Formats: sequence, C-alpha cells, structure tokens
Amino acid sequence: MAPTLFEKEPKPGDLIEIFRGLYQHWAVYVGHYEVIHLIPPSEQGGLDGLFSLIHDQAQVMCQRLCDVVGSDRFQVNNELDERYSPREPGLIIRAARRLVGQRRPYCFVSKNCEHFVTELRYGRPESRQVVRAATDIAIGGVALVGAVTLGALLFKALLKDDNKDNHRRGHNRRWQ
Repeated sequence: MAPTLFEKEPKPGDLIEIFRGLYQHWAVYVGHYEVIHLIPPSEQGGLDGLFSLIHDQAQVMCQRLCDVVGSDRFQVNNELDERYSPREPGLIIRAARRLVGQRRPYCFVSKNCEHFVTELRYGRPESRQVVRAATDIAIGGVALVGAVTLGALLFKALLKDDNKDNHRRGHNRRWQ
C-alpha cells in the first residue's frame, strides 16, 4: 500500500512546497507518490551541504515524496496559476523525467529548485522566495539606514543641547 501523505493525492504536474525552516524546497509531483526535484548539496546533507551557497551544480532526482519531505511540513502550491497558464500535465511530466539524472547549473538566487519546477510547470523560471528575501533585505537596509540616521540626528541634538547648557552655565558664572 502506498504511503498517504495527503488527504487527497496531488495531481501530476502540481508543485510541492516543502518547508525547511529558513527556506522552502520545491518539487514537481509526477504521480504514484513520486516527485522530481533539483537537489542542491544543501538538501543532500553532509559536508557538501555547508558549501551549497558556492556550489554551481545540482542533481535532478526522482524520489518518493515521503523521502523528500521527511518530517517537514509541505503543501501543493500552484499559486502562480493565477498569473501564468500551466503547461499540460503530460508535457510537465515528460520534460521532468527527461532531466532525471542530469547535473544542472545551480545558484540559490537565479537557478534554484523553485526556478526549476516553475520552469517545468509554466515554461518560465521564477522564485518568489528569492524575491521575498530580496525585498526583506531591502526593507531591512532602509530601516537600518533610517535607524542610523535617526540615531545620528538624536546624538547631534543631544550634543547641541549639552553645548547650550555648558555655554549657559559658563555665561552665568561670569556674571556672578
């Protein structure tokens, strides 16, 4: 009997989002409780995983969904269907199966596992988690610059007030 990970089995061609903590890993469902995904060294574990940000290669693998997910939370996520028309499931599956076993270029910013599966489903690579991370970094940078600027202005105002107080005290002493 096949393992049941879903209340309802996903359809072939569906994108599976797996929550790994700080990031999401992505796979395309090909049926019979199997997925195809681009697996960078960080997903394989071991010492290579520590250097996955600098690796430029990843492996396309077909594995059982339960083996890929492990104990992590996951969901079917075809949200980009609202923006792009998905390709026919048969085309998605054939294209994905042709890639199994290949080593592919990998870059966590421009050629990651989410880019891989969205290109299979929609014919265009896209990674919303990269866009979100870039936005978060930009917002954090703006907030940091704002905080530093505010801190500098407050410090300047305190120095100015302190100088005025010192000047007044010195001025008052001369009259006494």
